[in-house]
Amino acid sequence: MKRETVALPAGFRIELDPETQVVGSDVLFGGSPPRLLRLSAAGVRAFQDLRHRPVISPDSGRLARRLTDTGLAHPRPPAAQQPPAVTVVIPVRDRARVLERCLAALGDRYPVIVVDDGSHDPAAVAGLCQKQGARLLRRPAAGGPAAARNDGLTLVSTPLVAFLDSDCVARDAWITHLAAHFADPMVGAVAPRVRPEITGNAVGRYLEARAPADMGAHEARVLPLTRQSFVPTAALLVRREAIAAGFDAGLRYGEDVDLIWRMTRAGWRVRYDPSAEVRHVEPERWAPVLARRFWYGTSAAPLARRHPGMVPPLIVQAGPAAAVASLLAGSPPAALAAYGAAVGQLIHLLRGWNVPPRGVMRPMAVSVRETWLGAGQWTIQFALPLVAAVIARPGGRSRQARVVRRLALASLLAGPPAAAWLRGRPRLDPVRFALGYLADEMIYGTGVYAGAAAERLAEPLLPRIAWRPLPKPGLNPGSASRAPDA
Repeated sequence: MKRETVALPAGFRIELDPETQVVGSDVLFGGSPPRLLRLSAAGVRAFQDLRHRPVISPDSGRLARRLTDTGLAHPRPPAAQQPPAVTVVIPVRDRARVLERCLAALGDRYPVIVVDDGSHDPAAVAGLCQKQGARLLRRPAAGGPAAARNDGLTLVSTPLVAFLDSDCVARDAWITHLAAHFADPMVGAVAPRVRPEITGNAVGRYLEARAPADMGAHEARVLPLTRQSFVPTAALLVRREAIAAGFDAGLRYGEDVDLIWRMTRAGWRVRYDPSAEVRHVEPERWAPVLARRFWYGTSAAPLARRHPGMVPPLIVQAGPAAAVASLLAGSPPAALAAYGAAVGQLIHLLRGWNVPPRGVMRPMAVSVRETWLGAGQWTIQFALPLVAAVIARPGGRSRQARVVRRLALASLLAGPPAAAWLRGRPRLDPVRFALGYLADEMIYGTGVYAGAAAERLAEPLLPRIAWRPLPKPGLNPGSASRAPDA
């Protein structure tokens, strides 16, 4: 049964997302996916209240819920009045040295349950648990982290449970900080930022910018098909009530994504709050880094089987996609026409809401750029060898046609790593970073292929074009309408 949405509780404040635009006095634009939100007269008054003080009325609580649900704003919970009741569950298999670091950093503020998932040397794990005062649960055979966490859950009696991987190094402050969010009765889970604990070699410097567990610095509501579609359970604070049947033990990888999506489908809110941080020990060599990425890729098809429509490798809007396709085909006039049509569509939508269509050219250009980068990443993941072969032998009757084809395809391969390097400014030169990026994404795509073949399911390989129609302005003054990406 899906939970009924209730207002954000009294005492919570909100902070507008940095990308949210306030247009006039009664229209907001932003969120994920982007949308327009028109406020009623009562909504305008509630919004003005929320900008200066916490939730104090039912109207402001309902609006605060709407804003935080759509990503237009983020909640700021009041300070907790008492320490949270939390039990920490840590699954482990061997790796006694990293477990020792994990337990030592965590301290003894909260009870800890270590689940030994069939270690080859159980005595080493048992000795560490006794030394650190952790409760040990021994599984006779390895069943994977999902099964181990489920077994640990059977021993949890506190309202909150913190899942922490044994290769994480985290003090208890992340738990105390995130627990404040649970003053909202609709919050089912909150995740901190998981930063890489790295070495100084090239692999470490690459992972400093592209560690798979690091979801970045932008806080968000976690929801499929949004900017923050999942969070890992390397470190996750969960309401025991919200976890229901626990993890799907049939998933060796992707069990954390599946759990989060089942929680959100049931109506629970999941938040990503990067103001709390946990460190995660990363591999020091390329072989384990790429092997891990392959196995992560294999989870896409089983997830698509369980959650149809939620695992597209790429979603593009029709207008920007047409502009990018025309540029890659070497037809600037067609690209300009597609871009103009997309701009016209957005202007028409804004005028329907009586919103001045100022400055739409730049955001639409950004949308075209992001579509090109997304198409490039998809190409690297699923078609890198083929595209490289075509670049080497492009075909075509004229030299000019061959040059245009080579440049277009090369831009798909060079664009995403260049953009990632410029965005993160890693302590690694652009050439080695780009080679690592290409290998990383191609191996991930190979894993997706393997998982899709095993499941006999093509969905995780196929891009999706969002043929989103122009919505009419809402007749309900409090209604919201999703706008084309811009």
